[in-house]
Amino acid sequence: MAGTEQNKATIRRFWEELFNARNLDAIDNLFTTDCLHHGLDGQEMQGNENHRRSLNMYFKAFPDIHADVEDIIAEGDQVVSRATCRGTHQGELMGAGPTGKKVSITILCVSRFVGERIAEDWGMLQLGVTPPPAQK
Repeated sequence: MAGTEQNKATIRRFWEELFNARNLDAIDNLFTTDCLHHGLDGQEMQGNENHRRSLNMYFKAFPDIHADVEDIIAEGDQVVSRATCRGTHQGELMGAGPTGKKVSITILCVSRFVGERIAEDWGMLQLGVTPPPAQK
């Protein structure tokens, strides 16, 4: 398995082995050591330790979070994945205390590969929150 099929398999491993199984050690096998992450919160971070801390923050806030992969599309050295993550807000997240509310988040991630590892990625999310209708 080479090229785009190998890259797609790596993305599947990210969602299953790292994200759903909470195996933060898998980061070192999936990403280059200097990987640049354009985070879901708009911040950029470089390196696996920063990525590990960021994911751990979300895992603590949503200890039951689970991703269902909806799509994986690859071309050249890039892979796009879309996953629906569901969990319960049970811990602090960026200063916001736990609400106990169930959330459903759609994550779209674009990953650029160098060799068989992710060298850069961009994450975008949709919280599924819509404003109430305007009062007349």
